[in-house]
Amino acid sequence: MTTGKTRGPYAKGEERRRTIIQTATDVFATEGFEGAALKHVAELVGVREATLFHYFSSKQELQQAVLAERDDRAISMAGEVFGVDDLPVVAARNEQEPGLTSLYAVASATANDTSHASHEYFRERYELVIRDLARDVEARQRSGEYRADIDPEWAARLLIGVFDGIQVQWLYDKGVSMQEGLRRAIALLKAPGAGD
Repeated sequence: MTTGKTRGPYAKGEERRRTIIQTATDVFATEGFEGAALKHVAELVGVREATLFHYFSSKQELQQAVLAERDDRAISMAGEVFGVDDLPVVAARNEQEPGLTSLYAVASATANDTSHASHEYFRERYELVIRDLARDVEARQRSGEYRADIDPEWAARLLIGVFDGIQVQWLYDKGVSMQEGLRRAIALLKAPGAGD
């Protein structure tokens, strides 16, 4: 009788898939998406380039997996719900990962075309983040921390607009502080007399 779990091909395949994503994340972060060669990713993983296509149908699909992993890390940092206070934290992390930050900015801008492979991913991502931020803004309005005269959904959309915009500015000028820009935008939501 066997007492331990056996690791079948599925478990090994999932482990390899995670390794490919992590390796691609590192390569994209240092070389950028356009500059990164799948052959280099494959070499670092220890497989042939053709093996990558067993797990991902294209470089764009691998890019989407890298971005999803990046988002999963941001959400796990935030807990169950992504809130307003998480924005400067994510910005600080993004400043440490300029290659991935650039990848995200380019991918999100090009995915607005409905035929783009990542269009649905980004649409759903924005919908989720806006929903969570709007709920957080609404809760803070009820507690008196935030002004009551601002629509929570629009506050969330504006915060995401500031985040994306300040991120692009930072990509051009590393002297721009994404964290400071976000803190200043968040401060505009504060109710008069509310604590810092």
